[in-house]
Amino acid sequence: MSIFSKLKDRIFGKKEEAPAAEEAVAEEAAAEEGAATEDAPTPSPAAEAAPEAPAEPVDVAAILTEMEENHPEDLDWKRSIVDLMKLVGMDSSYGDRKELALELGYSQADIDSKGSAEMNMWLHKQVMKKLAENGGTVPAELLD
Repeated sequence: MSIFSKLKDRIFGKKEEAPAAEEAVAEEAAAEEGAATEDAPTPSPAAEAAPEAPAEPVDVAAILTEMEENHPEDLDWKRSIVDLMKLVGMDSSYGDRKELALELGYSQADIDSKGSAEMNMWLHKQVMKKLAENGGTVPAELLD
């Protein structure tokens, strides 16, 4: 599961990856079912890769504000990717932020030449945009 998917799921309230034992059982059942129904059509890769948007828009700011009220630290999630990741209970280390930036399209060359502060600002805006693209309602000032 990608870092962005984990972050989105923690905000949108979806469960994270199933434990390995559950996955193995599900894969085994699917294999047995597949053997029994070899003539059944299989879903296209495009259908499987489509982002799963929530049924109703998710008010990202309201959820994060509520999380902030219940968090022991004073965090500035509206401007800081580090604080946003801490707020949702994720590792906010440079390594994880770098991996998330690469995942969202920031280049290794930019990471090498521009430094972490510029990457962090870009990353926060991209995360907010991606949350909006995936069914989140994000205030305009967080998308600029």
